Amino acid sequence: MAETSASPTLLLKDELDIVIPTIRNLDFLEMWRPFFQPYHLIIVQDGDPSKIIKVPGGFDYEIYNRNDINRILGPKASCISFKDSACRCFGYLVSKKKYIFTIDDDCFVAKDPSGKEINALQQHIKNLLAPSTPFVFNTLYDPYREGTDFVRGYPFSLREGVPTAVSHGLWLNIPDYDAPTQLVKPLEKNTRFVDAVMTIPKGTLFPMCGMNLAFNRELIGPAMYFGLMGDGQPIGRYDDMWAGWCTKVSTLLTEHFLSLSVVCDHMGWGVKTGLPYIWHSKASNPFVNLKKEYKGIYWQEELIPFFQSAILPKDCTTVQKCYIELSKQVRAKLGKVDEYFIKLADAMVTWVEAWDELNQTGKSIEVPNGSAK
Repeated sequence: MAETSASPTLLLKDELDIVIPTIRNLDFLEMWRPFFQPYHLIIVQDGDPSKIIKVPGGFDYEIYNRNDINRILGPKASCISFKDSACRCFGYLVSKKKYIFTIDDDCFVAKDPSGKEINALQQHIKNLLAPSTPFVFNTLYDPYREGTDFVRGYPFSLREGVPTAVSHGLWLNIPDYDAPTQLVKPLEKNTRFVDAVMTIPKGTLFPMCGMNLAFNRELIGPAMYFGLMGDGQPIGRYDDMWAGWCTKVSTLLTEHFLSLSVVCDHMGWGVKTGLPYIWHSKASNPFVNLKKEYKGIYWQEELIPFFQSAILPKDCTTVQKCYIELSKQVRAKLGKVDEYFIKLADAMVTWVEAWDELNQTGKSIEVPNGSAK
């Protein structure tokens, strides 16, 4: 059974930031207090920067609005989306921690089948700290969880696994459906609790959802860009999926490069999905969603083959180099689909430049609202 606990875990207390995008008061944190209070929060306020966002007392946090983003990034602020949850990736930029957990403000604490509250953050940390197995699928899923192991026939040479870059959690209650599926299944709820964690196999893309997500910022951070969405853009609700596709490709290609290196025979990165579950409390309006998604629904039939066939040269030895090269291919190939992708390719380059600028050794950032307790 998945790890559940009503008491907070202090795992990675000084190595992990919780990033929350929001336009409203964060009353939902009261439910998460036993699990989140020991950790530092980075709150990215979307929408009207003059609005005051109230945070329950007792949390250690910093909050950034659009004025702060413009002040810190200057012209490079153009790569951060406005009026869309994609703005959360600004929190990834300013964090100085090794790990990130990001969650939406309509996600509450779920319960396992026994009725115990699920400490989602604790499970994400366990996923990230345990290796992944992207090269051969283990039919008992994650072999590093208690009570399981590698099955007969699994190569012993691969049983050490590889570092885990991303932990992708799931949702009870309201599933993460697109607008057409919402419209034909308006009453559908996800009530199935599947007690499993698995590594997504190498070469397989997946639709990443950003509402319950953790990742190793030091490994994959420069590729965790949520694109250009929302105000002034022709598309929305594809921010997390864009990041997921880019991240998976960058992960696979870096795996390929590193597997050629003499440093470590099986060094590479993995992506896990499954546990932990959160309780997704409300469904967004499917008609509003359709307006945001309709071009993406059409474009994704071009996007998936693009990512499936993407090949990066061997001199892409860092995530930044992989991402810059990928931006060139986005411009050359997807730019023919729509001029939006030319703009997106430019934003990808700007994002990497901003990442490198803010993550220089010794670079400090003025916290706009200080650290509140």
